[in-house]
Amino acid sequence: MKFRLYLLVVTAVVPFMAKAQLMQQLNAAEIKEGLEALNVTGSVLYVAAHPDDENTRLLGYLAKEKKVRTGYLSLTRGDGGQNLIGNEQAELLGLIRTQELLAARRTDGAEQFFTRANDFGFSKNPEESFKIWDKQKVLADVVWVIRKFQPDVIITRFPEDGRAGHGHHSGSAILAREAFTAAADPKQFPEQLAFVKPWQARRIVWNTFNFGGNNTTSDDQLKIDVGLYNPLLGKSYGEIAAESRSNHRSQGFGAARQRGSSIEFFTPVAGEKASRDIFEGIDFSLNRMAGSAAVQQLLNEINTGYNAADPSQSVAKLLKLRELVKGKPFKHELLDDLILACAGIWFESAAANPSYALNEPVNVKVQGIARVKDGFPLGISLEESNTGAKFELVPNKFISQDKSLSTNNAKLTQPYWLEKPHPLGTFVVDSLSKIGLAENGPGLSAVFKIRIGDQVMIKKRPVVYKYTDQVRGEVYQPLVIAPPVTATLAEKAFIFNGNMPKKITVQLKGFKENAAGSVIPQLPSGWKVSPEKADFTLSRKGEEQLLEFTVTPGGNTAGGSLSLNVNVDGATYKKGLRVIDYEHIPLQTLFPFAEARVDKVDLKLAGKRIGYITGAGDLVPEALKQVGYEVLNLNENQVINTDLSAFDAIVTGVRLYNVNDQIRSMQPKLMKYVENGGTLLVQYNVNSPLKIENLGPYPFRLSRDRVTEEDAKVDILKPDNPVFNYPNKLTAKDFEGWIQERGLYFVTDADPKYTAVLSMNDAGESAKTGSLIIADYGKGRFVYTGLSFFRQLPAGVPGAYRLFVNLISGKK
Repeated sequence: MKFRLYLLVVTAVVPFMAKAQLMQQLNAAEIKEGLEALNVTGSVLYVAAHPDDENTRLLGYLAKEKKVRTGYLSLTRGDGGQNLIGNEQAELLGLIRTQELLAARRTDGAEQFFTRANDFGFSKNPEESFKIWDKQKVLADVVWVIRKFQPDVIITRFPEDGRAGHGHHSGSAILAREAFTAAADPKQFPEQLAFVKPWQARRIVWNTFNFGGNNTTSDDQLKIDVGLYNPLLGKSYGEIAAESRSNHRSQGFGAARQRGSSIEFFTPVAGEKASRDIFEGIDFSLNRMAGSAAVQQLLNEINTGYNAADPSQSVAKLLKLRELVKGKPFKHELLDDLILACAGIWFESAAANPSYALNEPVNVKVQGIARVKDGFPLGISLEESNTGAKFELVPNKFISQDKSLSTNNAKLTQPYWLEKPHPLGTFVVDSLSKIGLAENGPGLSAVFKIRIGDQVMIKKRPVVYKYTDQVRGEVYQPLVIAPPVTATLAEKAFIFNGNMPKKITVQLKGFKENAAGSVIPQLPSGWKVSPEKADFTLSRKGEEQLLEFTVTPGGNTAGGSLSLNVNVDGATYKKGLRVIDYEHIPLQTLFPFAEARVDKVDLKLAGKRIGYITGAGDLVPEALKQVGYEVLNLNENQVINTDLSAFDAIVTGVRLYNVNDQIRSMQPKLMKYVENGGTLLVQYNVNSPLKIENLGPYPFRLSRDRVTEEDAKVDILKPDNPVFNYPNKLTAKDFEGWIQERGLYFVTDADPKYTAVLSMNDAGESAKTGSLIIADYGKGRFVYTGLSFFRQLPAGVPGAYRLFVNLISGKK
């Protein structure tokens, strides 16, 4: 018990030393920042609901100016949001946003934590959020993070009421307040006390704000000026904050650098009241540590004598400090990192290939260098324990050895929160030790022993893969530990028109040499597949092969799950492959379950050829191709300069009018297409910023109205309207089985020439009629819809397909 608690304290890493795939190379100014941080104790935990909710300017100030250990606890990974840079949704978007948060933390210097809560989409109140999340589970996670992190002060981003603007936001404030008390109570979540002890933070405050037309600040609140300039870094905290926030690219949160004074406001929530400062009464000095006088004196000497032109001159005294603080609750990991940085020591273990199969040996290069001047008085040696590589590091001489590592104990590369299927609202995590972690530990590690003089430091580093790109230069990416063979389905849902058969393609990929076996599909009762089993041989590592199966619905089962069993070397695997590759985050490789949803739908088509203008990114074109449409993705030049009359309908992707600067030039051509008899369907956009004012032939405005209850009752206002009768007869049943939400950013103040055809509302709210409006214009039809087809169609919701087909089928 004591040993575990001791580790909790001493392994704390100062924020700007955030871990990354690439070993951090600190410059002289950053080393000086770290040396000053050795004088500081204490920590602050910031709590909110989503990635991008955090106040990056305040986090940067706390981490780099106050130099306290600073953490951000985001309840969710942002899975339910929208994506401005690609078509990833749900858990895949959450994975991107997790990495964006980690990139932000590497910039502003804070640490990152999460709970098991899944972002299921917009929530209008905390009661709904808690019902779906399972409040006690998420509260337990917040308590766990507090007990591990041991913050002196907890700060919330949002209030507990409607001013928060989102049920997740207000829910995060409620959970933070309740956890503030529960973390100190040994009767609350006692199972945690085998690993941590109760912890009482001094106070919890709300970081009030003035944005979104809502000003919750006042002059009588506690204040901090966080707009200071850090001359060591050459940046103000407003500039650091902009760089940090601009990592949230999937949400379009690029920010301008701010310079000059910037006041943050705070109001008390619970705990000891403060009258002047949120840190009032808290001692962040080394006085917290017994016997600190000698430590403080030596630290003063080190900081005073630090030579930025030759940091290695500080190594001897830092080693002396290391001996002096042995067994004390000090920033040991930071101290060791600073010693290595002052001595210019760099080391890594890099794999020869980007991926290896489970139990396959990994060829690595173990490399190191000590960039000290000739005559450095202390001997330096390096040893990598797992491979047995050993070096004597001669000043500024690069050393490299080829070795082999076993993967027998390595785990599959997979985000820990996605290892198991999960219900709506909460991820399934089977180990308390993983709760709160931003990501997995490395799949394969190298353990380095660095000896400087008579002292030994042990550093665990991930084995990485690196290569040289002709454009980007040296690129690092995480090493992948994979199943021997993956089987990936093209879609996550397949729609069958009645009992008509459909060919389904499976893409195999081998991660080892000479991988041979078979794939056996599993289907709902009564459904048939041909062939029932397909054999394969993948002779080369990395080789891919396509298998084709014909699936025929049958029996009384309307739908269910299609899964694949991949038999290799006497074992069965059920994994597909997904790679997420964006330059602003590390390459993400994961192995989702090799399964998809299959459903039957009674669907008639009218028209064949669809033009699709991509917006922020979605999977609607792929969904339309599934049911028999020929879909051509149109770029701006094609819209402006070609004859659009060849298309039976044109569909705009989500948020096209928010993200495409060429829409001003395209819009007249699209309106002419409708006037001449075409059908144009515009999917949802947000109300700000819009590239043009008028999205349709007649005026309407976009509101923030939405219906978040996916099972909210839908009333068909105009049952005789063609969109409910041709080519498919629609009923209320077609609104069953929708996911996450009905729709968002509904229309308001629409011109009378538009017809609103649906009415819906969340419980306790007034009816909303702006989810779907239709207007005849010239010979054609214009449709604007806030219904979330971009979620429903890729998920295989039958009724959503039937409605969408009717909307793009034009006039009978």
